[in-house]
Amino acid sequence: MIDLQNARIAFKEYISSYDNQNDPGFNLKVVHTYHVVDNAIMISKKLGLSEEDINLAALIGILHDIGRFDELKNLKKFDSVGNDHAMFASKLLFEEGLITKFIDTNKYNNVIKKAIENHNKKQIEEGLSDKELLHAKIIRDADKLDNYRVKQEERIENIFPGIVNSKEDLENSFISNNVYNSVMKEECVDIKDRKYPLDYWICVLAFTFDLYFKETLLIVKRNNYIDILIDRFNYNNSKEKMNKIRNVLNDYIEKRLNN
Repeated sequence: MIDLQNARIAFKEYISSYDNQNDPGFNLKVVHTYHVVDNAIMISKKLGLSEEDINLAALIGILHDIGRFDELKNLKKFDSVGNDHAMFASKLLFEEGLITKFIDTNKYNNVIKKAIENHNKKQIEEGLSDKELLHAKIIRDADKLDNYRVKQEERIENIFPGIVNSKEDLENSFISNNVYNSVMKEECVDIKDRKYPLDYWICVLAFTFDLYFKETLLIVKRNNYIDILIDRFNYNNSKEKMNKIRNVLNDYIEKRLNN
């Protein structure tokens, strides 16, 4: 039995112990978590899943970024290269026993563990069971879908704390060749290829290539996320390339929806 109300209470209790709650990055991740939960529920219902699987997807949403809070507390930034927050979350939950605060059975441990560990990887690992793979895909779509909202609403300094310090940093940035070429090949960006502020922004846009479900792609299209996000900034040194990126992403969405 998955008690989502209890899991939400446990999440609030867990994050209440942090002393950096005035940090914009902290609030961003709290709000993000709740949106991811809503997205996971929405996707699961669109897929016609059972109530058990809907609740399991929601629980994974609550837990997926729990490793980010220690990261922000200790590093004062989000460091996806030097610190794998998904594997840290897995350690917290399953090696240190934090999972017992959120659910009173170990029946779903393998599914939760694999979904969390794979939610931030460039690709889902091979060898997962059908249920593990399903929930890994759901959390990846739910997470990426909210990333569009975050990038539309939040200040750039809050989105990439310690990495992009101002709007001007991004607007005057160049694009790394590897990052640009990945998008041209309709591939996600390898986070290790990010060098310039604009690379981090493009990396988010390129999440589009890793969306699994039609409903997720439809929401991206309906909300016009690609154009809105690209139009947030001027690109003083990369305008032509950004327009090409815009076209590749929008064409990709249309192609996927029509297949």
